[in-house]
Amino acid sequence: MLSSNFGQLDAEVKMVNKSVADWFHLDIMDGVFVPNISYGFPVVKAVAKEAEKPLDVHLMIKNPDRYLAAFKDAGAAWLTVHYETCTHLHRTLREIRNSGMKAGVALNPHTPVAALSDILQETDLVLIMSVNPGFGGQTFITQTYRKIAEAKELILRENVTTLLEVDGGVGAQNAEALYAAGADVLVAGHAVFGAADPMQAMCRIKNGIIPK
Repeated sequence: MLSSNFGQLDAEVKMVNKSVADWFHLDIMDGVFVPNISYGFPVVKAVAKEAEKPLDVHLMIKNPDRYLAAFKDAGAAWLTVHYETCTHLHRTLREIRNSGMKAGVALNPHTPVAALSDILQETDLVLIMSVNPGFGGQTFITQTYRKIAEAKELILRENVTTLLEVDGGVGAQNAEALYAAGADVLVAGHAVFGAADPMQAMCRIKNGIIPK
């Protein structure tokens, strides 16, 4: 939703409700962990009020533990924190789950998948960042394909039901390859809201169809 038109937020939410998308993905940025500021609780609550699909909230912020309960109250169904910001990640994930939300961990492009080996059992979602977080519309980092394959291998080896999500530079042009590498969930912002036909763009991405 970061790439949506906030001047027409109600219409954008209703459009996603009618689309083939499964979730709403909301990026929360604090201007400290990432060099951008996005939106906070009022916008999350506004989306939750109209949304007919779960809210997948991605916290790109320092000290996320201070706000876990508040995002639950705002309407988050899935809450993802960054590996790089959590001193006591195991405790953070347990708290997210105990509050009734699904718990996710995001990895920046420079963070190795192996960092998850001791925490994977506590996750419902692993988010692989395929751009450096902070801004939409960035170029996809091609090494991400290898990283997705490594993460999928770890998930299978640990025999967990953790979903593998990819965020950054995702569109119809690489959806098929991302699914083939092992991704379960694709986050698309600019590729959807910047398209002439956002509904059709979502169909192409979800089905892994490469436009002719």
